[in-house]
Amino acid sequence: MPMDELAEGLKRAAALLVQARRVIVFTGAGVSTESGIPDFRSPGGIWSQYDPDEFTYQNFLCSREARRQHWRMLRDTFLAYQPDPNPAHLAIARLEEMGKLDCVVTQNIDGLHQQAGVPEEKVFELHGTMRYAYCLECGRRYPMPEIKAALASGVEVPECDTCQGIVKPGVIFFGESLPPEVLAEATRRSRTCDLFMVVGSSLVVYPAASLPVYALQSGAKLVIINLAPTHLDAQADVLLLARAGEVLPAVVAAME
Repeated sequence: MPMDELAEGLKRAAALLVQARRVIVFTGAGVSTESGIPDFRSPGGIWSQYDPDEFTYQNFLCSREARRQHWRMLRDTFLAYQPDPNPAHLAIARLEEMGKLDCVVTQNIDGLHQQAGVPEEKVFELHGTMRYAYCLECGRRYPMPEIKAALASGVEVPECDTCQGIVKPGVIFFGESLPPEVLAEATRRSRTCDLFMVVGSSLVVYPAASLPVYALQSGAKLVIINLAPTHLDAQADVLLLARAGEVLPAVVAAME
């Protein structure tokens, strides 16, 4: 993106933030990857190494071998990283400190928004979280560091200490419904915000990608910060084709 266009876009995005009263920040993989977390769908991502058709909710429920494969994949990929919040996460947390942030709606499962300082009740994780696992029988929760330690010690298929039930990561698998209460609240807030900011998402995964459409239909302004084009670029009030960790802190600084 030409530097003069980028500079002008930063100013316009900052002006929209100043004017807005209810800001939703919608984040995707482009925010997580800047913390060193591998993407699932991009070329060279996790699904280029594994067959996603094997990692379904139904397979996980029905086969101990499938559960072993699920946990081995997570152990060798996502759980192999110890990421920290990056400048994009910190800029979003700064919006919260300034009283501008209505909420964060995220497709990411890493919990880095909360780690950066956004309150738990303001983060809506559409695709679940890797911060914990839970028993499908009794509901007992296990912090993911505890599960990670068990996997490192040689446990291949974690089971519940209380009832020996199936222990599942808190993420949403293929074939599993999104948490209805989370999706409903994210939809309601999207319809009532006055500024919707897409950060690091190409808006190709539904129903999450419908949320900015709901915001537009309700008259909200739209800002898109993403390296790749999206199908809503032409409807954006501000389009910044750049890295989230470079652009978002600049937008917030210009606003301040």
